[in-house]
Amino acid sequence: MIWLSILLFLTASLLEWRAHRTDGSLQPARYTAVAAFVVFGLFWFNVFPYFAFEHQSYVEGILSLVALPLCLYTAKLLYEGRNTLFILSRAIGVMGLLYLPFETIPAMTIAGIHIPEPRRVLIEFVADITAVIISAMGYEYVFTESIEGYDAAFLWTLEDGHQYRVSVILACTGIGSMAIFGGLIAAVKAPLKRKLSAIALSFSIIFVLNIIRMVFITVVTGNQYMHWAPDLVLFLFGADNPYRVSFLVSDRIISQFGAVIALMVIAYLVVRVLPELLVVLEDLLYLLTGEEHNLEEALNLPRTAVGEDPALRSD
Repeated sequence: MIWLSILLFLTASLLEWRAHRTDGSLQPARYTAVAAFVVFGLFWFNVFPYFAFEHQSYVEGILSLVALPLCLYTAKLLYEGRNTLFILSRAIGVMGLLYLPFETIPAMTIAGIHIPEPRRVLIEFVADITAVIISAMGYEYVFTESIEGYDAAFLWTLEDGHQYRVSVILACTGIGSMAIFGGLIAAVKAPLKRKLSAIALSFSIIFVLNIIRMVFITVVTGNQYMHWAPDLVLFLFGADNPYRVSFLVSDRIISQFGAVIALMVIAYLVVRVLPELLVVLEDLLYLLTGEEHNLEEALNLPRTAVGEDPALRSD
């Protein structure tokens, strides 16, 4: 379902480009993008039980649940003629191209050369950096195999002798956030130099903050530093393992809410470099509030790309 939606988004982008290049009709692109948003919303609704109950994440669970009505509303607005949403559809298509290879491409052998999974390479890279920092801080642990079979886990022995393993998974690498900003930056019309500056700024901040987050969660969980109100935390997350309390507090509560705030701050910094993104942010605010917003005035930024992107013009 996710590959289908990304394929539809990319097809809509090609149809939009062709329509503007040939002065043709935008209707084929519009209908394709509408279908893409519908499928995209159904995908997120389908994974809601996983995020809410199996993954035990309130933030991701709520976001995946509200994604369906938001996507349907976006499809309605695009169908009715809000052409700026073509930029958002382009962005989602690029996001998928950046993220899905890490989620779906397996290891393979080509001409006798073994090529590992992109997922494994990224996860083990983040785990190695995290291990170096934790070791430099003086903590003792055993670097071992993760739940996915990668060399990307930290085995801690607690004071009572219990062993607790913290595994690094794809969600711990920051690739999702990088894909979001990469897609948004690629979707707007702007000089390449400023686009590259925006990518360098956003990716570097995300990478550093993500490593800090991984060190924080791993150390806190491995040493049970946040074993706070265990009965309440276990009840709220539907869990029964008391050794998991520090992880739930540090990751599912502090880190995930902190990540939302961090993404907002990064978006502000990036838009200072690439004000062409204002139109996308205004569309997102309109989807959430139902009201038009002028971020150009609120943030005191020039909307340098007005008139350049075909999506900013009427049919």
